[in-house]
Amino acid sequence: MSEHRVGIIGGSGLYHIEGFTQQKWVKVKTPFGSPSDSFLTGKLAGREVVFLPRHGRGHRILPSELNHRANIWGMKKLDVAWIISVSAVGSLQEKYRPCDIVLPDQFLDRTKQSSAHTFFGRGIVGHIAFAYPVCEELRLLLLKTARALKARVHDGGTYVNMEGPAFSTRAESFTNRKLGHDVVGMTNLGEAKCSREAEIAYATMAMITDYDCWKDDEAHVTVEMVIANLMKNVVAAKAIIAKVLPQIPAAPNWPCHGALKNAIMTDRKYWPAKTTRELEPILRKYL
Repeated sequence: MSEHRVGIIGGSGLYHIEGFTQQKWVKVKTPFGSPSDSFLTGKLAGREVVFLPRHGRGHRILPSELNHRANIWGMKKLDVAWIISVSAVGSLQEKYRPCDIVLPDQFLDRTKQSSAHTFFGRGIVGHIAFAYPVCEELRLLLLKTARALKARVHDGGTYVNMEGPAFSTRAESFTNRKLGHDVVGMTNLGEAKCSREAEIAYATMAMITDYDCWKDDEAHVTVEMVIANLMKNVVAAKAIIAKVLPQIPAAPNWPCHGALKNAIMTDRKYWPAKTTRELEPILRKYL
């Protein structure tokens, strides 16, 4: 393959994007079970892209049911080296209004699923550096592009990854807000962790749909509100993606693309054959 592909993970509406040609759904079997759906490959803005509907077509998968390992393994298998994530979030601060875009540079883990957010284990021990969990080069490209398109975009912030599927209680919302965090969502941390282990550059476009439930003078979050604002956000997300794609380099040479270089603790001679086989797309350059 002449150039590595760019992955896009988001809602089903995103792939109805003008100029997305040569579309083909590809089913990928993974050692970690089924991904959210088949992967939609094609060309957009001159780049080979791979799209995955995060919750499956028809939105059938809960956030806590997402198989991040299968999703990211499938992306890696399809030669994806960058992932742009688009997802709905609640705002924890007054300045982030519904339909604004936040480009987080930090995550806070409030899930109970950390063992499902790593490819390591089963005989191979790895510890990635995750102090800066978002690919800064990709994040800044998204920021520059969103600003050029006059989107209401915010540079940086902390994404609190809660478990769900219920939205926050008032106590949770107030606590996250008082701690100075920025947005709350249910999906992106597992993607970010698995992407870093897979040496894929990952950045999130967090699309504000509501003010969570801390704000007394606003209606509290409902599914109808989220969907209505999500539809508006999809228009902005499509425009940013189409404009950012040609700016992504053809060769994966950013720091995230070498994340495993000093991360694997287990001596190569002790790697179990089965685990090594299962992780082949991820460990290929270290085999």
